[in-house]
Amino acid sequence: MRYRVLGGTGIEVSTHCLGTMMFGAVGNPDHQECARIVHAALDRGVNFVDTADMYSAGESEEIVGKALQGRRDEVVLATKVHFPMGEGPNRGGNSRRWIVRAVEDSLRRLRTDRIDLYQIHRPDHRTDVEETLSVLGDLVRAGKIRSFGCSTFPPADLVEAHWTAERRALPKFRTEQPPYSLLARGVETTVLPVARRHGMGVLTWSPLASGFLTGRYRRSGTIDLSSGRAALTPHRFDPALPENLRKLDAVEQLIELAEGLGRTLPELAVAFPLAHPAVTSVIIGPRTLDQLTGLLDGADLVLDDAALDRIDEIVPPGTDLYRADGAWQSPALAPAARRRPLAERAAADA
Repeated sequence: MRYRVLGGTGIEVSTHCLGTMMFGAVGNPDHQECARIVHAALDRGVNFVDTADMYSAGESEEIVGKALQGRRDEVVLATKVHFPMGEGPNRGGNSRRWIVRAVEDSLRRLRTDRIDLYQIHRPDHRTDVEETLSVLGDLVRAGKIRSFGCSTFPPADLVEAHWTAERRALPKFRTEQPPYSLLARGVETTVLPVARRHGMGVLTWSPLASGFLTGRYRRSGTIDLSSGRAALTPHRFDPALPENLRKLDAVEQLIELAEGLGRTLPELAVAFPLAHPAVTSVIIGPRTLDQLTGLLDGADLVLDDAALDRIDEIVPPGTDLYRADGAWQSPALAPAARRRPLAERAAADA
């Protein structure tokens, strides 16, 4: 396992990061098996573990906390805050009020006295980013977190956060965690260049594109829309839709490329983000020990220029055939944010 420096933190992390979204009720409810996955990853050289308070409503953090007992110092531990963690107002978001409480809850579930990387899971345009950066800086000084970053921030929000930190003499986001895969390359246009320009470490998520790059969904096969991820968002998997056929066509060509390299499609998919110079680590999120083993077995795959050129032919750079973050949409895209009042839309009075 290779290691890279995480942004400007000086912390070295493995190029594979163990993501734990599948730990708990949403994925694998067997705590002991999940612990075995954690221990197997550590034994293979992975020293970077990423979770979030909202994964299985805190259960994932609890599993990770138990699994790391006696091995906490081996791990660069990352978690996230933002999404609602209960009913009622002020139980989520990026405000000082919520973050101060949420970090204590995460520390308790993780059974630790510090978090190495605390990430803002999504932007919150109701909260001034100055307030968010200020409380995160206070948590660093208090020793509760070592560094902090953000996840799935649009490039404009990244720039605003860095500008605010500079103007207000506040500590800045050190990392960004965007979705990036063979089918979701939109971040290559702006997010990755912005992160690189500001010296941010980049942890990419969803390398398997919600299962499209596992080889499970094929053009020639039957896609069951009643189970798994397809049941949650059938419109993203329904082969009757032209946009999904384009994904399946790309998958067939990528499988052919992977087989020509003597590799599996998942191995190709996980290797691809690491070829980009802005990317520090790719998050893999296995649900079973076999899935972890299969992904780590491909860690030595080197994609040469010929392979990357072929990938560019199949899915052009900067192209999104698949939108990974289907659960969150920028408030700027809401109808109320992009439509003037009806009476003000014409260039002249009727």
